[in-house]
Amino acid sequence: MLLTIDVGNTHTVLGLFDGDEIVEHWRISTDARRTADELAVILQGLMGMHPLLGEELGDGIEGIAICSTVPSVLHELREVTRRYYGDVPSVLVEPGVKTGVPILMDNPKEVGADRIINAVAAVELYDGPCVVVDFGTATTFDAVSARGEYVGGVIAPGIEISVEALGVRGAQLRKIELARPRSVIGKNTVEAMQSGILYGFAGQVDGVVRRMARELADDPEDVTVIATGGLAPMVLGESSVIDEHEPWLTLIGLRLVYERNVARG
Repeated sequence: MLLTIDVGNTHTVLGLFDGDEIVEHWRISTDARRTADELAVILQGLMGMHPLLGEELGDGIEGIAICSTVPSVLHELREVTRRYYGDVPSVLVEPGVKTGVPILMDNPKEVGADRIINAVAAVELYDGPCVVVDFGTATTFDAVSARGEYVGGVIAPGIEISVEALGVRGAQLRKIELARPRSVIGKNTVEAMQSGILYGFAGQVDGVVRRMARELADDPEDVTVIATGGLAPMVLGESSVIDEHEPWLTLIGLRLVYERNVARG
């Protein structure tokens, strides 16, 4: 089986693939202070519970694919693959790795690996043109052309960042639960904040995506909009532009990149 690891600024998502099918997934906090040995213990604890894997670390794992937006964690995961999975083929997404997606940016190296991996999966699953909206620490909007090229994107503060900022900078405000309020017009401070976050972000997504679609295609209706990321379900029901929801888009992209670099190499 293939182990895929997507390291984000806040959370790390792990997926286990049996062929093309994701059969298990886990989400843990990202901690830049964790050492390779600590990460190996976490992996052993998670995968040791799966019935298709052996009790020893690495049993049943035939390949590993990793992308990370946190350089220090990528460094430690590189050490994990070397020390604990030395005989297992691995792909760490970094400059030089084959993705099949041309990057039409002023400086391609500054584009986050996860955003390119999302584009890889989006092209494979939905063709182009398309826009990927990833609800993570930041809310990112990534544009893919009809020819499968990564042509650019938009970065906005994420939902959790905005909630935390309100709680820190507002003298009479506090951190709130991310939940749908009873109505748009809040009847108390918590509901007013929840409404502002939920409907404010839904409006932001609709506005940004519509503008991107006009630049991306002659007919904006031809653009497929894909939502992913841990907080996507919160906005799905309120956005009018999202066509598809694929929670494992990055993990699928990692599987595809692994196949292009190792399995079919």
